[in-house]
Amino acid sequence: MALLFTRGVLWGEPAAKSCVGQKEPLLGTKYPGGLPAEVGVLKRALGKISKPVTLLDITMLSLLRKDAHPSVYGLGGRNSSGDCSHWCLSGVPDTWNEILYNYMVE
Repeated sequence: MALLFTRGVLWGEPAAKSCVGQKEPLLGTKYPGGLPAEVGVLKRALGKISKPVTLLDITMLSLLRKDAHPSVYGLGGRNSSGDCSHWCLSGVPDTWNEILYNYMVE
């Protein structure tokens, strides 16, 4: 999913070459770039399983937070271009954990 954040054209900012420097989340509940094809494949596969399976789908939540992804703390440190797949906490992964925790204790 990290590749979805590397091209601003997917969220309506063609001049943005990466998510680095993004300071605002996307507004609304739809990601302009659409969902990754892999999400549909996974959901269809899970629908064919005979045992009950629950998917905690955090895809849209993560896509809408283009501002929460830029970081230079991956390999290469400050010399890297910011790979948009590493986060400074607290952030999107903390939200994933909160949702999962609440789902488990219900």
